[in-house]
Amino acid sequence: MKNGWQRKQLGELAELKGRIGWRGLTAKEYTKTGPLFLSVHSLNYGDYVDFRDAFHISEERYIESPEIMLQENDVLICKDGAGIGKVGIVGELPDRTTINSSLLLIRSIRSGKDILPKFLYRCLSSPYFQQIVNSRLNGATTPHLYQRDITEFPVVLPPLPEQQRIVGILDEAFEGIARAKANAEQNLHNARTLFVSVFSALTSESDKAQWSETTVADLAASQKGAIRTGPFGSQLLHSEFVDAGIAVLGIDNAVANEFRWGEGRFITAEKYQQLKRYRVHPGDVLITIMGTCGRCAIVPEDIPVAINTKHLCCITLDRSKCLPEYLHAYFLYHPLAQEFLGKHAKGAIMAGLNMGLIEELPVVLPTLKRQGELVADLSSLRKETQRLESLYQQKLAALSELKKSLLSQAFSGAL
Repeated sequence: MKNGWQRKQLGELAELKGRIGWRGLTAKEYTKTGPLFLSVHSLNYGDYVDFRDAFHISEERYIESPEIMLQENDVLICKDGAGIGKVGIVGELPDRTTINSSLLLIRSIRSGKDILPKFLYRCLSSPYFQQIVNSRLNGATTPHLYQRDITEFPVVLPPLPEQQRIVGILDEAFEGIARAKANAEQNLHNARTLFVSVFSALTSESDKAQWSETTVADLAASQKGAIRTGPFGSQLLHSEFVDAGIAVLGIDNAVANEFRWGEGRFITAEKYQQLKRYRVHPGDVLITIMGTCGRCAIVPEDIPVAINTKHLCCITLDRSKCLPEYLHAYFLYHPLAQEFLGKHAKGAIMAGLNMGLIEELPVVLPTLKRQGELVADLSSLRKETQRLESLYQQKLAALSELKKSLLSQAFSGAL
């Protein structure tokens, strides 16, 4: 440790407060106005706690725990669930704000005379502290940190002028990193949305008058069951899956908007004989209709014998009318398809489509020759877009590593 620095437990420098024994809120208790009630989602937007995901609660509920009414420069850490270890510092805040039971409030005991709140926040954000968090996790299913464990966290404590110097350097560096990250994320977003504008432009050309307007149902092959979903209810029980055999395709195989092998689900050859009308074929178009709706993939040519689940709608096309690659691109990128799918997805708990809606989806259909040209143009564009996405992802990863490196240097005395 650097000369002149001390090492203390977090409990010696700050008060730690959380909701102990406080009954949780139900959704019915949220109000349209009133004091704010924060969860871990408020720690997702950078250094400062954000209030965009906060709920409103009644005045009566707010005053139940006066000791955890937030103040400026309070530090919050998530001690439960998927966001465990996330940290934020309170900047300018509304008059009345409190926290839920997944968050712990950390407040400097003497208003920063021993440790600056921003320095404490940076300490808790460092890779060293994240390692401590991971070493202290409890709970077999839902991870959590006990308050007493957080109280015992060791904190390196330079003199106040040194704290101020370190905070100043980190703030300036992280502002630059945030700007670079925002630019990279915007570029990544632009690369991904480029397909939408290009496809829209390519299907709005002067020869559009020669194209037809039809529906998915009219493009299906003539055989029975050309548009189908998988087996429902007792037709296929989870207990009937086996370790190897005939593959069963689900959402995970299409959710990336390209076919990928995901979770291994299989049925026996005997069970397949009962369900073979649900078989998928090379070139079939798969649409997710439950959960993450509207994702689309094409069944590859080398697919083994397989069926699809009820979570997918499988379309076998009449290829004298429509190429699978064109319909795939149309589902994903054409404004008309996107508007239709967004309008008709329904479900009280999660979005849902059905086979009837897919059949009714309107399709702007070029000639078969023009479909092939559009598919070729999009294929070239996809390769370039994937190259750009890879570059931007590498840049984001490098910025993240730079931030970790600066924090490690800061609290080892090397900055």
